[in-house]
Amino acid sequence: MKEYKRVVIKIGSSSLTHEKTGSINFAKMERLVRALCDIRNQGMDVCLVSSGAIAVGKDAISLKERPTDISVKQACAAVGQARLMMTYQKLFGEYNQVTGQVLMTKYTMVNPKSRSNAKNTFEELFALGVIPVVNENDTVSTYEMRFGDNDTLSALVASLVGADLLILLSDIDGLYTDDPHKNPEAEIIPDVYEIDDDILGMAKGSTGSNVGTGGMATKLAAAKIATCSGADMIIANGEDVSVIEDIVRGIKIGTQFHANENAEFNLEDYIMESMD
Repeated sequence: MKEYKRVVIKIGSSSLTHEKTGSINFAKMERLVRALCDIRNQGMDVCLVSSGAIAVGKDAISLKERPTDISVKQACAAVGQARLMMTYQKLFGEYNQVTGQVLMTKYTMVNPKSRSNAKNTFEELFALGVIPVVNENDTVSTYEMRFGDNDTLSALVASLVGADLLILLSDIDGLYTDDPHKNPEAEIIPDVYEIDDDILGMAKGSTGSNVGTGGMATKLAAAKIATCSGADMIIANGEDVSVIEDIVRGIKIGTQFHANENAEFNLEDYIMESMD
């Protein structure tokens, strides 16, 4: 395992909330924050891309079902993002770790000036020892300017800040040869060195849980962005967030997509081509 210096971790809504109630899983958030602080104390730059604003907001205003109307989603995000960040600030503060909120839209990445400013802000936060907590700005994003899922956002952030490792904490152990829920003989693929048509075909249009938005297809798209930008990417099960520490220690977990930096890969072009 390489000696990583800058890591981006993405955690989804389903990993931050209780399945039955949709309420915040404080115990898991506390373990997540403790793991991130411990990695930061080892001298690594750490960035967290955290979903959960809409899910937390939905619970706070007592909606029974995940909203489908855009305005209701954005209202939930406005309530939930504040509550989510308040929780993160309190938990990080218990470990004397400063954190900062960064909310992004697709425009941030498409516009060269905004993208450069965002990169400079991240660099300054890392230099100051701050752990950025990133999410899409769901409250103001229009449909045309949305990333759509935080798998993609986390890969774009990893590319933007020059991270050498991206960890996607999911509700699945990694990439399988077939859908493990339907095929008991499906086997996990420990290493991927090239994202070819065979690998892409394994996504099979899968969708995430009813809480989150990202399925395996979005994770493979994220892997392409990350690996072409020079970062390794690992998909691991977020049920036990201590896997973050195990990964950093070099323990083989989940599926690792190995960096395959492509000099011809242009982040802005990719965004414009794939998200129109």
